[in-house]
Amino acid sequence: MAESASMAPVDFRTHPSRYCHWDLEISADRATLTMKVDEEQPLNEGYVLKLNSYDLGVDIELADAYQRLRWEHPEVKVVTIVGGLDRIFCSGANIMMLRSSTHAFKVNFCKFTNETRLYIEEASESSHLKTLVALNGTASGGGYELALAADRILLVDDRSSTVAFPETPLLAVLPGTGGLTRLVDKRFVRRDRADYFSTLAEGIKGKRAVEWNLVDDLAPLSKFTDETLRIGDELAATISDKSGRQGIELKAVESSSTETGFKYEYVEVAFSHEGRVAELCLRVPENPKQPKSAAEARDLGCEWWILKMFRELDDALLQLRINYLDIGLILLRTQGSIETVLAADASLDEFADDWFVNEVRQQLKRVLKRYDMMAKSLFALAEEGSAFAGTLLELALASDRFYVLTDPDFPVAMAFGPMNRGAYPMGNGLTRLESRFLGEPECVGQALEVEGVFDASRADELGLSTIAPDEIDWEDELRVAIEERVSFSPDALTGMEANLRFAGPETMETKIFGRLTAWQNWIFQRPNAVGEKGALTCYGSPVQPEFDYKRT
Repeated sequence: MAESASMAPVDFRTHPSRYCHWDLEISADRATLTMKVDEEQPLNEGYVLKLNSYDLGVDIELADAYQRLRWEHPEVKVVTIVGGLDRIFCSGANIMMLRSSTHAFKVNFCKFTNETRLYIEEASESSHLKTLVALNGTASGGGYELALAADRILLVDDRSSTVAFPETPLLAVLPGTGGLTRLVDKRFVRRDRADYFSTLAEGIKGKRAVEWNLVDDLAPLSKFTDETLRIGDELAATISDKSGRQGIELKAVESSSTETGFKYEYVEVAFSHEGRVAELCLRVPENPKQPKSAAEARDLGCEWWILKMFRELDDALLQLRINYLDIGLILLRTQGSIETVLAADASLDEFADDWFVNEVRQQLKRVLKRYDMMAKSLFALAEEGSAFAGTLLELALASDRFYVLTDPDFPVAMAFGPMNRGAYPMGNGLTRLESRFLGEPECVGQALEVEGVFDASRADELGLSTIAPDEIDWEDELRVAIEERVSFSPDALTGMEANLRFAGPETMETKIFGRLTAWQNWIFQRPNAVGEKGALTCYGSPVQPEFDYKRT
């Protein structure tokens, strides 16, 4: 029943041996990612990836490369991204791809690309993996947005190469992967200069690019390679020694089809209600091997059940996001032993200083953020045998509603663990408990003071449940809630959920996603961009765009 906006299901799983667009080279504590897009290998038919332009397939490989670096090559301190074509770094997202894609695909493409750039920044902060983008030629649109995610930007000074955001003047849209926000919130480019820059289709080069803080460094072509190495050395000098680390194999995530959906080892997705509801179940294994030391955790590698479960969950969320557009509601369930979950949490907490355990924690944090950002309604259901404890409880707290069955004959249990105390901050910088009790901060402390396993009634007293029906009302309560939710306008729900999920302080991350949801969602549908004579439609043709000049 897969229905992708790209007309074919998208597979987010890949491997360096299958890369079409990137070359990954490792040498001691340095890595080089060369972007040399194969223009004849687009993700879908109907366009050519000229001038190192990219589509979702290019970004899937980039995201995989950073995962490989973090897990398989933890000794690497600095990754340098450079263009593989002469005088061009990257011309941005492929315009013909955008023109031929449905609205839903364009927005989901931008969302995944945003997440990938945020992961580059998070790798610098959490894994001490610095990124240098060496612009060997012009970087425009999404190409410059990729550079903005780096720790340092070097631009070749060859009298022609520029950085540019041509979306507004040429396409009647705006940089869709956080470019404008990073320009002013991260690089602190003056607002007036950012305005000028963002309406100058040809971009800015040379000394002005450095003066305006659009790039960090400049080098003539004759010294470009030497300057790239020098800056790489500077970045590496800020990182402590990582040479003793031995990476682990990042094994492929495997799934299979079922009569009602698809499944992995610990995660299963089943579709119901005429394909508009997905039932997502996470099953905690019975008596899994729990590491008693950081070394044992590393030996388990990708087979450590908590890591494997969340890698499977990540793939399932991506599949649901882009290949199953009719799904409007996800019903989340967990099954298994709470003690097993808490034991995993204890290991994640006790061995947090180990590089591998730290990477597991960061992976879980990233997947939880992906769950936060689903453009689907999220209902968590706690029933008999549920395992909403510790890390898995975060999923319930991230959901739009948490239904908890109150039944004295079949008691529902849950528990807090050490990982609920700040290990997985949301995009707003708060924990999910802090976001939940924004107006009642004392409730956070009261909840975390509860020791051990507690029942549904206690969960309701603590404010964890949204609705806590008894066994008589449970089925009817859920039936009405599900039928009601899937009957609402999906556009209204997407806007409502995006507003409600990130209460509290605004950060660069919440700005990026909030503006993507609101502005890009709207602008991508406006006739000025995609109408018969819209700028995106007319780009590359002799037809001049025609605009409705009324401001709204």
